[in-house]
Amino acid sequence: MTRAAQRGKRLFAAILAFTLAGAASAADLLDIYRDALASDARHAAARAQFEAGQEKTIQGRSALLPTVALTAHTRWNDVETRAAGATSATRYGSNAYAIQITQPLLRRQNWIQAEVGALQTELATNVFGEATQALILRTAESYFNVLNARDALDAIIQLREAAAGQLVLARTSFDVGTVTITDVYEAQSRFDLASAQEIAARNSMDMAREALARLIGHSPAPLAGLRAGVELQAPRPGDIDSWVAAAIEGDFAVRTAELNRELAARALDHAQSGHLPTLDLVASYGHNHRPSTSVDRNASGVVGLELNVPLYQGGAVSSAAREALALHQKSEAELEEARRGAALAAREAYLGVSNGIAQVKALEAARLSSDSALEANRLGYEVGVRINIDVLNAQSQLADTQQRLARARYDTLLAQLRLRAVTGALGMEDLSAINALLEQAADETQD
Repeated sequence: MTRAAQRGKRLFAAILAFTLAGAASAADLLDIYRDALASDARHAAARAQFEAGQEKTIQGRSALLPTVALTAHTRWNDVETRAAGATSATRYGSNAYAIQITQPLLRRQNWIQAEVGALQTELATNVFGEATQALILRTAESYFNVLNARDALDAIIQLREAAAGQLVLARTSFDVGTVTITDVYEAQSRFDLASAQEIAARNSMDMAREALARLIGHSPAPLAGLRAGVELQAPRPGDIDSWVAAAIEGDFAVRTAELNRELAARALDHAQSGHLPTLDLVASYGHNHRPSTSVDRNASGVVGLELNVPLYQGGAVSSAAREALALHQKSEAELEEARRGAALAAREAYLGVSNGIAQVKALEAARLSSDSALEANRLGYEVGVRINIDVLNAQSQLADTQQRLARARYDTLLAQLRLRAVTGALGMEDLSAINALLEQAADETQD
């Protein structure tokens, strides 16, 4: 068994054990992944395909083993004979059975078929490993989409509440004559806009939860969010070329293309073997019972060799060989494309992590600055050195920065998972590492 096949079998066993484990009380990332393993239809189909693929090795190996066939018949015979003007009729029953054993001795195609069966099993294992990684990524993405929608809704609610407070202050100031009606209209406009944004944010959150529910098969419980002050880790090793090399070597899509190339090579060999002779060892035993004949019963046994030398088959063998050669060239090109795609995906994921961490740090600084700017504008408005629109703009800027910061964090975490996935190394330990960054499940119900 190849290393990839062993890895796939261990992965399948780990998944079964993880699925059967008891669920924790908090709805964290591991809990959601466990539910996805049990309920996701796409992964269930991949698991069934994996199990079906395990039979290919047995089916291919069967071409090297002997075949045993038993035939039998019973007949009623009505025979009329005319000779020298005389007619005679004979009616009798006859019975016969025979058993034949055939053992291939020289059949190149059968050896190739056995190799193809093993390769198809390895391919099924590899495809299932890729499907499992895809499920991890889909689970994390859906999970973070809910968290991001929740964070965005929180920021919009804070913006609406701040706009409402500023509207009350503007109306009070207008009543006493310290501001113009324009300030009231501006505050009202921002409050109405924030209210509309809140409706859209709630809709986005509902849609994100529905997408997660589709994945896990039920409505998700309140989800655990990222802990405050979480520090995101840079890729290790910190050399992008190392990740590219690992992706070209370990990416599941690359391995699938490699296996397809090997299968195409076997198909070419199989097609070219159509010109080769075959040799089988054949043993048979038969028994006949015909009571109307002079020999009432007879039995015979035969052991021998059968040689078959194909001479001409209408050009079908040569045509099949040319077809297989073209398909082998196609598989070579697809393998090269898969390698290039893996290299590009590794670079994108690595840069996504590195740049994401830098962006998170910049946005964290921007959030502090926006918060300070808002407080300064509120104070300036109270003492008359800032106008209402300055406060409203500062509130909007803070809300926008909070949303962008939340999105940058989740995108960076996803990039970390994609970077591991493109090297074929993404597993539940990676989910556990991210799960450790989460707090206790929070109540998502918003007033």
